[in-house]
Amino acid sequence: MENNLSLYRIFHTTATIGNISTAAKLLYISQPAVSKAISKLEQNLNTALFIRTPKGVTLTYEGELLFEHTRIAFDALSLGENQLQRSIELGGGHIRIGVSTTLCKFVLLPYLKEFISDNPYIKISIECQSTYRTLQLLDAGKVDIGLIGKPENAKECMKNQSFCSIGDIEDIFVTTQSYLEHLKIRESGAAPFLPTDTHSLFQNATLMLLDKENMTRQYIDSFFAEQHINPNQLIEVTTMDLLIDFAKIGLGIACVIKDFVKEELHNGSLIQISSEVPIPARNIGFAYAPENTSSSAINRFISYVMK
Repeated sequence: MENNLSLYRIFHTTATIGNISTAAKLLYISQPAVSKAISKLEQNLNTALFIRTPKGVTLTYEGELLFEHTRIAFDALSLGENQLQRSIELGGGHIRIGVSTTLCKFVLLPYLKEFISDNPYIKISIECQSTYRTLQLLDAGKVDIGLIGKPENAKECMKNQSFCSIGDIEDIFVTTQSYLEHLKIRESGAAPFLPTDTHSLFQNATLMLLDKENMTRQYIDSFFAEQHINPNQLIEVTTMDLLIDFAKIGLGIACVIKDFVKEELHNGSLIQISSEVPIPARNIGFAYAPENTSSSAINRFISYVMK
């Protein structure tokens, strides 16, 4: 639009009122300033917009055409302002959250349930991605907050983000009692037995892990490397839900997050495999760019998770 928006506002107000002096009072500018603005707009558009009369001004045919469009435009702006004010008064806004599928189901949803109950007018969008992809989306401004497992190289890959810890998660190995029975090894002249050390057990078992793109899998691979564990048989899946389901039907030994199988461990449908060296706990929390906290909705969410 080549013409300044203020010229259209002066034109629209004058056309609505039908009087230059009254329009000047409403706009808090001088009458000559209104006349000059109208003349400039007429010059820019190369047409007359008003007919001057002793009682005021009336629109020309061309002025009527333009006024119909400015009316729609300024009505839309007024509606936008009213909706914005109502959103602020009701505590509205929009939060875009990046999170892995696993953390979304088991960690984020309980937070959202209470938060949305207290803030029903805030719109929530969820982008299910890996931790590293979520951090990339944060850097690109495509999500506002990310629920992540804190990376081991956090100083390097989270230079532009703040991190609000909400606790630790513990990775464990689980399976069914029937699968362990199936694993018992027979040696000549001896009764079947189950290996008691992790190395031997994992050499003979089918181990079920998340795929290599997942940060949890990378963390477990580092643990295996440190402990010199080299599983022979692997099943790789994309979600923690599948790992848990596969473990429950006795397909093998799954590496899962302990908090996510509390019920199964309690009712005995899964049992935990003891390890000589437990997998170190990992920290999880919400990452966000500090400059985004100017949004009242994001501020409210961060305050909620930090309480």
